[in-house]
Amino acid sequence: MAEHNDLGTKGEALAIAYLKKNGYIICDINYRYLKAEIDIIAQKEDTLVVVEVKTRSSRDFGLPQDFVSNKKIKLMVMATDHYVVSKGLDVNVRFDIIAIIKNNTKFEIEHIKDAFYHF
Repeated sequence: MAEHNDLGTKGEALAIAYLKKNGYIICDINYRYLKAEIDIIAQKEDTLVVVEVKTRSSRDFGLPQDFVSNKKIKLMVMATDHYVVSKGLDVNVRFDIIAIIKNNTKFEIEHIKDAFYHF
């Protein structure tokens, strides 16, 4: 597996641990619908939290959250709509980004709540 794939996998594992530690229940991981993929779907109280995890090895080319494109957002919204309808959920939905930067042997985690809204 390529090194960047290993880093992405590690980032998702760190994000899941972070969310659990902060009282979120993990509902789904790597949920796919058509061409869309949602990294993590979690729930906290009456809110379904859709999480995009972005992990980078440095800040040299920008912050991780800067790499969430409008196309990615639209795909996530579409997949989230499908998820909510197919499960018959009656919840508020929030879109978050968990940005992770590897700093030598440590990882910095930033949780950006309400990172974007429905279009």
